[in-house]
Amino acid sequence: MKSKLFAISLFAMAIASCNSPEKKVETVLEVTSFNIKTTVSELEFNELDAEIEETFTSKQPGFIRRQSGVDEQGRYVVLVYWKSLADAEASMNKFMSDESVANYAGMIDGSTMKMSRFTTTDELTATNSTFTEVMTFELKEGTHVEAFNAVNDRVGPEFSEKQIGFLQRITGINEAGEQVAVAYWDTKAHSDAVINDFMNAAVAKEFMGMMDQSTIDLIRFQSLSSLKNVALSNKDKVVALLNSFNSGDQTPISYINPNKYIQHNLGVADGLQGFGEVMQHAPEGGFKANVLRAFQDGDYVFTHTEYDFFGPKAGFDIFRFEDGLIVEHWDNLLPIQKPNPSGRTQFDGATTLADLDKTEANKAVVRGFIENVLLNHEMDKVANYINPTTYIQHNPAVADGLDGFGAAMKYFAENGLVMQYDELHMVLGQGNFVLSVSEGKFGKGDHTAYYDLFRLEDGLIVEHWDVIATIPAKSEWKNENGKF
Repeated sequence: MKSKLFAISLFAMAIASCNSPEKKVETVLEVTSFNIKTTVSELEFNELDAEIEETFTSKQPGFIRRQSGVDEQGRYVVLVYWKSLADAEASMNKFMSDESVANYAGMIDGSTMKMSRFTTTDELTATNSTFTEVMTFELKEGTHVEAFNAVNDRVGPEFSEKQIGFLQRITGINEAGEQVAVAYWDTKAHSDAVINDFMNAAVAKEFMGMMDQSTIDLIRFQSLSSLKNVALSNKDKVVALLNSFNSGDQTPISYINPNKYIQHNLGVADGLQGFGEVMQHAPEGGFKANVLRAFQDGDYVFTHTEYDFFGPKAGFDIFRFEDGLIVEHWDNLLPIQKPNPSGRTQFDGATTLADLDKTEANKAVVRGFIENVLLNHEMDKVANYINPTTYIQHNPAVADGLDGFGAAMKYFAENGLVMQYDELHMVLGQGNFVLSVSEGKFGKGDHTAYYDLFRLEDGLIVEHWDVIATIPAKSEWKNENGKF
């Protein structure tokens, strides 16, 4: 009898075991976002990203799956699933020191890099997704995690899973209490179609209402593997042309239209022949170019470069394209100077491109500053254009802040010197960077070209670089195109 009862007991335990919910396996989702440097080719970076996944990341212990993409503002995102935190950490440590990924790592703007790791029990199945939404956030103070989890679990069944093109939703949390919600879609169009509906859905309002709004970071990105017809941009071609000074690569010469190349550097003859003559007179070891910042505005590309061009120089270049070829070039060069009174050089400072949706507004701010303050001398309007508390100055002779600007103007006045803007010729911009090209007089009245590069935040100028160069007498010109 006892043996029979024991057998029944074992059978009951086995049934209970089969019916109990299966314990989900915890994995780690690593979310990394960053911008690439403005001087980096998106095409080359995208190709290298695929190579890194195949030859490095996928070979690391604990690797499950990787996805990378880019949003409309140019911010890159890499999602990697790992079996454990230890695996993720070991991979990152190796990545930081492995020479095989050095070129890839060197393309990333390190100041923009953000990385978080989250523990999740959701297994990724949406491997055919081309568009992804990643939202990280912290909960509002006083919100109970259990209550939030209950609402979080309802978002899928009550909204997301009912939408056309929705594939999967994954959620997780890290040791600091930061949350992540990832939504995978088959296409961007299907995601776009329901954004407003989601924000108006009752469950979404409840879900979003539990978050600390100041901590929300939402990135919506297209997977790199789904991008089609990515080609060298005009900016890429310019950077490659300038870098050819260092490498000797002849390929970028083909980016210049051989039948139409209008030259505004007055020390260089017109056309491709003039460019070739300069290269033939390069000193032993050739010219060198370190392109620090590169931007594109329609058919125009403008760059900020540290040159060794008949001596160390700071330079701005502008190139105009037609049908994918360079047809016109302007520049302004100045010998490299000592750091200014605030210890800043002609080259250091911010390089991160942002606010792509504010390009035209930022160009209008710079145009207003040049026209109203520098051309019309309405000095009382300076604070309308320049942030009075945060103004970083890279002019070799001027200190930071409006006080530095005022002190420079006072010095010029007391010593019979001028800094006079007479005409604004060009305003080019991309995102938070705007370049203006002006004509005027400087010092003791020398005919001068002013190239001013501005960085803006929240509609105000916060940083400035310039190259101020004397325009030679017409008798010295090697072309008839003029400086502007």
